[in-house]
Amino acid sequence: MQAILAVTLPFFALVLCGYLAASRGVLAESAIPGLNGFVLFFALPCMLFRFGMNTPVLELLNPAMLGLYVSVALAMVGLTIALTRSPRVDMKNAAFGALVAAFPNTGFMGVPLLVALLGQNAAGPVICTVLADLFVTSSLCVALASAHDPRPDGRPATAGAALAQALRGALSNPLPWSIALGILASATGLHPAGPLDTVIRMLGDAASPVALFTIGAVLWRSGRHAQGRTPVALYLPVALVKLILHPALVWSLGLVGRRFGLPLSEFQLLVLVLAAALPSASNVSLLAERYGADNGRVARIIMASTVLAFLSFTALAWLLIRPAATAAAQ
Repeated sequence: MQAILAVTLPFFALVLCGYLAASRGVLAESAIPGLNGFVLFFALPCMLFRFGMNTPVLELLNPAMLGLYVSVALAMVGLTIALTRSPRVDMKNAAFGALVAAFPNTGFMGVPLLVALLGQNAAGPVICTVLADLFVTSSLCVALASAHDPRPDGRPATAGAALAQALRGALSNPLPWSIALGILASATGLHPAGPLDTVIRMLGDAASPVALFTIGAVLWRSGRHAQGRTPVALYLPVALVKLILHPALVWSLGLVGRRFGLPLSEFQLLVLVLAAALPSASNVSLLAERYGADNGRVARIIMASTVLAFLSFTALAWLLIRPAATAAAQ
C-alpha cells in the first residue's frame, strides 16, 4: 500500500493545491481558462504525442480494448440516464450526468498516473480509452443533451444533426490529433529531433503537474458558478456509480470476454479497469455550462468523485496491482 500511496498521493495533492490556490485568490479566476488552454493545446498534446510515438500502433488502436471499453461506456450511459432521469432531472441534465459517470479523467490525470503506477506499457491502453471517450462517449452524451434544443429556425434539432455537431466538437479537440500524429510517427519511424524534440519534451514534461493543478482550479471555478445548491441525492449516487460500477463492469465484462477468447491480456484489462476507476473528467463541467445544463450538479458529481477517488482508486490499485506483481515475479 505504501508504494501505491507514494504514487497516488502526490497526484491528488496537486489537485488540492490547484483548488486551494484558486479558492484563496493566489490564482486569479481569470487565469484559469488560460491555464486550462495551456494544458489542452500545448502540454497535454505533446505528452500524448510522445507516448503515441513510442507505443506500437496496435496497442494504441487495439480492437479488443476499444470494443470492451466502448461497450461498457454505452452501458454506463444508458443505465445512468435510466436511473437519474426524473421530473427534477430532464434529459439534458441526465445526459451530462451520464457523461461524468462514464468519462474518467484519463487525459489530465489518467495517462501520467497509470504510467507512473504501471510503466510505459500502460500508455497504449489508456490512450485507447481517451479516443473512445472523446469520439463515442462524449459525442453520444452531448448529442442526447442537445437533441431537444431548438435550432436557429425554431424547429427541434434531429438526433443525426445533434450527433454530427457533437462529432465536429470532438474533432476540434487537439488531443486526438496529437495521438494521430504520434501513431503516424510510430508507424513511419519518423521522430522529431534536435530543438523540436526538446520543445516537445519540455512541454510534455509540464503536462502532468500543470494538468493536475488545473483540475483543482477548474473544480473550484465550477462550484463558484453553480446555478444553485444541489441536493446530495442528485449527485452523490452518480459519483459512486462512476467510482464503483464503472470499473466493476469493465472487470466483469473483460473476464467474460477473455473466457470466450477475447484477445485481451491481463495487463491490458488491469489498465482498463484502473482507467475506469478514475474520477470524472473535470472539463465536463465547462461543457455543461456551455450547453446550458445544470453545471452545479455536474461540478458536484466531479468534485465528489475526485475526493472519493483518492481512497477508492488507491485501494483498488493496491488490490489489483499487488496480485499482478506477485504473479509476474513467479
